[in-house]
Amino acid sequence: MSEREHDVVLFGATGFVGRLVAAYLAEAAPPDLRVALAGRSREKLTATAADLPGAAQRWPLLEADTGDAGSLERLAASTRVLVTTVGPYQRYGLPVVEACARAGTHYADLTGEVLFVREAIDRCDAVARETGARLVHAAGYDSIPSDLSVFLLAERARSDGAGGLTDVRLVASLKGGFSGGTVDSMRAQIEQMATDRSLRRVIGDPYALSPDRAAEPGTRQPPDVAPPALAADGRWTAPFVMAPFNTRIVRRSNALQDWAYGRGLRYGESMSAGRGVTGALTAAGITTGLAAAFGAMAFGPTRALVDRVLPAPGTGPSEAAREKGFFRMVVDAHTEGGRHYRATAAGPGDPGYKATSVMLGQVALGLALDGDRLPDRTGSLTPSTALGDVLVERLRAAGHTYDVVEA
Repeated sequence: MSEREHDVVLFGATGFVGRLVAAYLAEAAPPDLRVALAGRSREKLTATAADLPGAAQRWPLLEADTGDAGSLERLAASTRVLVTTVGPYQRYGLPVVEACARAGTHYADLTGEVLFVREAIDRCDAVARETGARLVHAAGYDSIPSDLSVFLLAERARSDGAGGLTDVRLVASLKGGFSGGTVDSMRAQIEQMATDRSLRRVIGDPYALSPDRAAEPGTRQPPDVAPPALAADGRWTAPFVMAPFNTRIVRRSNALQDWAYGRGLRYGESMSAGRGVTGALTAAGITTGLAAAFGAMAFGPTRALVDRVLPAPGTGPSEAAREKGFFRMVVDAHTEGGRHYRATAAGPGDPGYKATSVMLGQVALGLALDGDRLPDRTGSLTPSTALGDVLVERLRAAGHTYDVVEA
């Protein structure tokens, strides 16, 4: 791919998150990296470029549309790496990932949609393995902190001779709102299930993203929507909205590595709601609110009311609000050898916007610059199986925390 015109193309550069990723790449990319911005409207691309610093204002602008297969083929063939923020991915993403798989172009997205990833695997994995493309799904807050934390825990346990992982639980703390794109993706997936009831079985399968479903162990997994509970340290926990997606990414990573984390891995996620009576009430409120929101989005007459309250696609918080946000994941893991480890993944900035732009930006840079250090895998991958320790190192250097200690 060395003869290609671009090293990295950012598709969706005119959207809210796309502009944030463009701004991050303008700061973090080496001066000689050949970056281009892509989208449907040259006028909007010009406006995006005008807001970038220095030489990034002169990055090439490429017009492409998800409804125009020819434009996507040309886009994919022009670059070594294509990252896309154009969602919902089930609605707009499949032609993009297919074009990259055929062209042998490395690809990354921000999807949190189980149904999209499952279909992308079925359509593109074999093709990408033949062409040498790395197709990296879930390269943002969904699901890099979860995926890399369990990857590091398994790596530490293996180096200590502690055996495979058994019970692993993540508790998420964060400050920041839902992105409009995330909400739109959830809405699109709910609409799909309403029109095709068989998709509910896919969503409900804890191993929905497995590369070999028949070979998965019969290990019983924790519920995706965990009820409020009082943790050993006195914190109340509540359901974590992205657990049904993140957990499947982690289990796919395990299977793609021949279950190197352990065939007895039981992995679940929840979110911190605080301590004492306030924590208990917060946990109950989160549980009730999530159930009401999902129920309303699934029911036509109330969907319009929810749409008025939740953020619209292409919108997001102010810069000041993004700066005040943060994420922190604490992951406790027990091993077959009876050891207990704790991983911490954390970073500054609103997780769905600022932190995600750092994550996707570093995935793009890792795919473009660190090819000789990446795991020897191609096809439909996860962040940990595509980039592994390279991504951990990059995110640490970018100001994020990824640590493991024995508890």
